[in-house]
Amino acid sequence: MTVKKQGTEGSSSSSLVYSTETGRVCPDCGQPVAACACKQPRKAVPAGDGIVRISLDTKGRKGKGVTVIKGVALDAAALAQLGKQLKTTCGSGGTTKDGVIEIQGDHRDTVIAALQKRGMTVKRAGG
Repeated sequence: MTVKKQGTEGSSSSSLVYSTETGRVCPDCGQPVAACACKQPRKAVPAGDGIVRISLDTKGRKGKGVTVIKGVALDAAALAQLGKQLKTTCGSGGTTKDGVIEIQGDHRDTVIAALQKRGMTVKRAGG
């Protein structure tokens, strides 16, 4: 077994980074990267106040408007599915990333109506 350590020789802060038996090793928990539990994304629903906020954002988009939906209390898979359904309802493109759904164009009224049908508390945010 070949073991490579990080840091300088004689350093007390060195840690195992690679093993020929297991491959790369997580520096935090010492487990193989494939079995690392500390870096796995949490499946917990993000905490919030239960209010979905809808806004129109143009910053960093060369003046193009994007409907931004924040505060939806769903896990990543369910949020992606909701984003897909909202994009279909609006007839537009978009993305779901970092717990936020973005839909190209100004579709605030359509999105508010669709989310209220699902029983969510919705507020317009911004101007």
